[in-house]
Amino acid sequence: MGGFGIIHTMDSHPPDAERLLTPSEVAKMFRVVPKTVTRWAQAGKISSIRTLGGHRRFREAEVRRLLEEGFGSEDESRVG
Repeated sequence: MGGFGIIHTMDSHPPDAERLLTPSEVAKMFRVVPKTVTRWAQAGKISSIRTLGGHRRFREAEVRRLLEEGFGSEDESRVG
């Protein structure tokens, strides 16, 4: 059969792999809308990885570090 490899979902990643977050997951953590997270990535304020399908993913460790540093607290695109 055809050359299909193992597919890892967000819940079944190898233990040594760094967890990657979607723009929606990051947005919830910062209490902003997902479009704001995309704008941050486009502006170089937060690094992102592109999936094979072209979607952005964000390293959880970097996101948590930015949260601890207070990044985004001055942003006007807050939810709620």
